[in-house]
Amino acid sequence: MSSDGGGLVALLALGPASATALYWTLFRYYRNTDKSHAFERETAVAAKPVTGNDRKLHTVTGTEQKRITGDNVQDHRKRVKKMPPDAGPA
Repeated sequence: MSSDGGGLVALLALGPASATALYWTLFRYYRNTDKSHAFERETAVAAKPVTGNDRKLHTVTGTEQKRITGDNVQDHRKRVKKMPPDAGPA
């Protein structure tokens, strides 16, 4: 062992310090918060009162039927076609 313990401590402290510096450099490069547009401060938004009316446009009728005419829920052989064994996926 060397009697110079200060050099070893400095070398060990260099790892986390360089990792912190690299992280901060990459964060500033990709995030660039100092160069980005501050929407809240730099954009004027003029709010206006909500306008509109409650006029009824269309009426949907005939929705009392439980089933759709022409459905094939009960006829599974019509819905699902059996493929021949030698045919691959479509």
